[in-house]
Amino acid sequence: MEALIPVINKLQDVFNTVGADIIHLPQIVVVGNQSSGKSSVLESLVGRDILPRGTGIVTRRPLILQLVHIDSDDRRKSNEENESKENGRLYKGIDGEEWGKFLHTKNKLYTNFDEIRQEIEAETERVSGINKGISDEPIHLKIFSPHVVNLTLVDLPGITKVPVGDQPKDIEFQIKDLIFKYISNPNSIILAVTAANTDMATSESLKVAREVDPDGRRTLAVVTKLDLMDAGTDAMDVLMGRVIPVKLGIIGVVNRSQLDINQKKVVADSIRDEYAFLQKKYPSLANRNGTKYLARTLNRLLMHHIRDCLPELKARINVLSAQYQSLLNGYGEPVGDHSATLLQLITKFAAEYCNTIEGTAKYIETTELCGGARICYIFHETFGRTLESVDPLGGLTTIDVLTAIRNATGPRPALFVPEISFELLVKRQIKRLEEPSLRCVELVHEEMQRIIQHCSNYSTQELLRFPKLHDAIVEVVTSLLRKRLPVTNEMVHNLVGIELAYINTKHPDFADACGLMNNNIEEQRRNRMRELPSAVPRDKAAAGSSQSSSMSEQNGDGGSGSWRGMLKREEGTSGPLLASSQKGHAINLLDVPVPVSRKLSAREQRDCEVIERLIKSYFLIVRKNIQDSVPKAVMHFLVNHVKDCLQSELVGQLYKAALLNDLLTESEDMAQRRSEAADMLKALQKASQVIAEIRETHLW
Repeated sequence: MEALIPVINKLQDVFNTVGADIIHLPQIVVVGNQSSGKSSVLESLVGRDILPRGTGIVTRRPLILQLVHIDSDDRRKSNEENESKENGRLYKGIDGEEWGKFLHTKNKLYTNFDEIRQEIEAETERVSGINKGISDEPIHLKIFSPHVVNLTLVDLPGITKVPVGDQPKDIEFQIKDLIFKYISNPNSIILAVTAANTDMATSESLKVAREVDPDGRRTLAVVTKLDLMDAGTDAMDVLMGRVIPVKLGIIGVVNRSQLDINQKKVVADSIRDEYAFLQKKYPSLANRNGTKYLARTLNRLLMHHIRDCLPELKARINVLSAQYQSLLNGYGEPVGDHSATLLQLITKFAAEYCNTIEGTAKYIETTELCGGARICYIFHETFGRTLESVDPLGGLTTIDVLTAIRNATGPRPALFVPEISFELLVKRQIKRLEEPSLRCVELVHEEMQRIIQHCSNYSTQELLRFPKLHDAIVEVVTSLLRKRLPVTNEMVHNLVGIELAYINTKHPDFADACGLMNNNIEEQRRNRMRELPSAVPRDKAAAGSSQSSSMSEQNGDGGSGSWRGMLKREEGTSGPLLASSQKGHAINLLDVPVPVSRKLSAREQRDCEVIERLIKSYFLIVRKNIQDSVPKAVMHFLVNHVKDCLQSELVGQLYKAALLNDLLTESEDMAQRRSEAADMLKALQKASQVIAEIRETHLW
C-alpha cells in the first residue's frame, strides 16, 4: 500500500500539466498561526532548509510540496523526471542524492537547496508583489530524496489578526478564505499546528479545522516548541489529549531555534537533539512523538486516506471525462470543406427551427413554454381570454344608445327603432376587437424571434464556433420575420374590416336572437295588459298599447304625447329646453341641448334595451369569428410561411462562394478552448489509466 502515495503524486503531475484544479486529490494541508512553527515542521519532514525565513508573514502563496522517496543507491532519474537542457545539450543523471524540481521551471533540476529557497522567494514576489500581500496561485515543488517518506503537503500562510506595514486591511479574511479553500477539500488531511507555549484552547488552527471537520475524522494536531515552555510546566496533558481530544492524535515536536538556524544547524542534528529531549522530558511518550514519528504517522494516514478516496476519485474522473468529451465534440473539428460545412449548418439550423415550432426538437425546454407550445398558448389562452374579457357593451352608456337612436331619426319622430342606430353602435364595438388581434400577431412574432436564440443556444451549438455565421443567420431570419409582419397585420386589419363592412342581420345565429327578443317583447306587452284596471276595455287598451309601441303619440295641446307636453315633462326633470320669454330671456334656437341623466320613458327604455340586446348578440357572433380567424391568418401568413421559406432564404442569402471563408471564421478563442479541452481529456484518460493500474496491481 506504500505505492499508493506515488500514484497520487503521478495523478497530481498529470493535472499539473494542464493547470487544472478540478480533481480534489488527497493531500495534507498544514494550518497554523503565524510563527507557530509550520515551516520548521515541514523542513524537518524534508530534512533540508528549503523555505524562506524572516519576520512577519513569509509564506504568501500556497506551496504544494511533494516528497518522493527514492532508493539511496539511485543517482539517476527516469527520462520523464531528469531530462533537462544545459548549454544546448541534453544530459541524464544528476550530482548528489537529493534534488528538487518546480513545475513553473519545467525540467530544470535543483541540487542546491539554497537555490530552491531563493526560487520560492522570487516566484512569490513575482505573483504576490513585495508588499506582504498574498495570492492563491500555488507553487508546485517536488523533492526527491532517500531520506523522506512519500507525502504530499500544502503549506499555507499563517493565520494573522492585524495587518502590518502596507499589508491589505483585510489580510486576516484573505488568509482565512485561502485556508478554507484547501481544508474544505473532503479528501484532505488537516495538520493543525499549535505552539506548546500558547493556550491550546485558543488555537486558531484547531478552530478553523473544526469548522470544516466537526467530527475530527481528518484532523491531526501537532504541538511545536515543546522546549520553550515555562519552567515547571509541561505538555503532558496536551499530548495525552486531556485538554482538547483529537481523533487522529496529537504529536509533539521540537523545532530548531532561530539561533540554530542562524548557525546553520542541520536538520539531522536537530532531530537527534529532539529525540534526546523527548527521552529526558517525556520518556513515556517519546516513542509516540517527534519528527520521525510524525512523518511515519502522516505517511500511514495519507495511505489509508488515499485508499478510501480512490473509488470517489475514479467516479469523478469518469464523469469529467464524459463532460470534456461532450465539450470537445461541441467544439468540433477544424473546418475542411467550407461549402459542405456551411450547407450542413444552414440545413441543421432550419430543421431545428421548424422542429422547435412543431414540438419535435431534440432539446425540449422543461422550465418554460417555447416554440409552437408558446404560440398555441398565445392563441388559445392569451388572445382567447383577452377577447372574452371584452365587454360587448363596454364604453357604451344608455345615453349613448338613446342619442344614437335620436340622431338616426332626423327631424321626424320614428315609428320604429331605426336600424341605422344599431349598425352605428355595433360597428363601434366590433372595432374594439382590432387592438387585441394585432397584439396577438405581435406576440407570435416575438416568439418566432425567441426561437432563433433557442436554436443557437441549445440545438445547434456548432454555430457558436462561427460568430459571423451565427450573426448572419440571425439577421436573415429576423429580416424574413420583419417582412412578414406587415403582411400579417394587414390581413388582421382586413378580417376586422370585413366584419365592419357588412352587418349581416340575416345571420342564422342573429336571426334566432332577434326572434327570441321579439317573443320577450310580446310577452312583456301581454303582462302589461293584464295589469290594466278592469274599467278600461281590453280592446281599447290593446289598441292604445299597440299604437304606443309602433308609432309616436297623437299630438294635442295638453296631451302627454304633444310637444308642449314633452316640453312640460322636460321642465319637470332636466330643466327647460327653451327659455321662457316671460322671464326676459331671448330664445336661442341654435343652442344644442347637452344630454344629461334623467329618468327614461317606458318607450325609451324599451328601445335602448332592444338595441343593447341586438348589439350584444351580434358582437358575440363577430367575436367568435375573430377568435377563430385571426390564429388561422397568423399561422398562414407568418408561421407557416417562415417555416416553408426559411431554408431557401438562408441558402439564397448565405450560400455564396464570396462569403464562405468569412462566415466560417472561428472565434478567436475557439482554437484555444478546443486545445485546452483536448489536453484536459487526455489528462483525465491518463489519470483513469493510472487508477486502472492500481486495481491490476491489487493496491486498491
